Amino acid sequence: MNKWIFATGLMVMISLSTMAQRKGGERPSAEDRAKKSTERMAESLSLTDAQQEQILAINLAFAKKNEAERKVEMEARKSIVEAKRAELKEQDAKIQAVLTEEQRAKWTEIKAEKMNDRKRGRPKAQIEGDPRKGKRSGDN
Repeated sequence: MNKWIFATGLMVMISLSTMAQRKGGERPSAEDRAKKSTERMAESLSLTDAQQEQILAINLAFAKKNEAERKVEMEARKSIVEAKRAELKEQDAKIQAVLTEEQRAKWTEIKAEKMNDRKRGRPKAQIEGDPRKGKRSGDN
């Protein structure tokens, strides 16, 4: 019985220490990633100290470059999304100007339903009577 309690306690401590090391999903720095990669290479390839220094410099340069590129890509994605939102707002404003009050109310309701469908995970919610809705290949 004591062995079971000890084994269970040991497993709980190991799992908690492993979870504590995750840092809430934070991405390690470029330096940390380069060091870890170099350590793995040194261990598996039996690198000399001089080789480790050279490979660390190489890994660090690439890790920093990749980190900078990732930041640029994230900013580019962010600006694209913001531009798309602005376009959609402009489109909606133009549509609203054409519709009657009753049509605007119905249009707002349709958009709300479509948004709810997306939130519930329904793929590509379609507006009833949407001309793009037609039959796709493979539909019977």
